[in-house]
Amino acid sequence: MDVKEINRRTIAAFRAGGEIDGMQRDRLILLTTTGRRTGAPYTTPLMYHRDGGRLLIVASNVGAPKHPDWYSNLRKDPNVTVEVGQESYPALATPLSGDDRARTWAMLKNAYPFFAEHEMGTSRVIPVVALTRV
Repeated sequence: MDVKEINRRTIAAFRAGGEIDGMQRDRLILLTTTGRRTGAPYTTPLMYHRDGGRLLIVASNVGAPKHPDWYSNLRKDPNVTVEVGQESYPALATPLSGDDRARTWAMLKNAYPFFAEHEMGTSRVIPVVALTRV
């Protein structure tokens, strides 16, 4: 499976407003981070969960032992761009911690049980990130 090619097709279909194979369009955002080594923009399609005025994303990396690249990028530079629906805007990416992370992570695992499976597949703490419009 070529993840980069799948992402390229998903991004193109999302921006064109078309159907996206195997994904629910209304649960998908495009997150653009700045590459921590290259400084170049890096766009990733991600599932999100709306929580009041913020969007929540999960750096599960399908239970892989390391964080996804987009998460490492936003840790270095939390200024990101979010594309959701027909809208694009700058946002601040803030990894949750403490009680907020614990409460939110429990809610997300309850709503999306596959996140619990991802958690069982790794020894790392899976980050939950809030995206807030700036």
